[in-house]
Amino acid sequence: MRRMFGFLIGVLTGALVGSVVALLLAPEAGEKLRGQLRERGQAFFGEIRQAADSRRIELRGRLETLRAPREG
Repeated sequence: MRRMFGFLIGVLTGALVGSVVALLLAPEAGEKLRGQLRERGQAFFGEIRQAADSRRIELRGRLETLRAPREG
């Protein structure tokens, strides 16, 4: 368990350091880069919401089918 925790801390630290270096070395202006990141993030979360909504509709349909009285 301790090794897994150490690994996860290392991954998070590496991701943070990599992100900071990437932002510092980015060829785009800061404001433009932040705008692009914001747009990508909003698009990503929009796709997640859409997938969750479609899955919710599918699961509600299955639930209704299971709750329906059986014939026979």
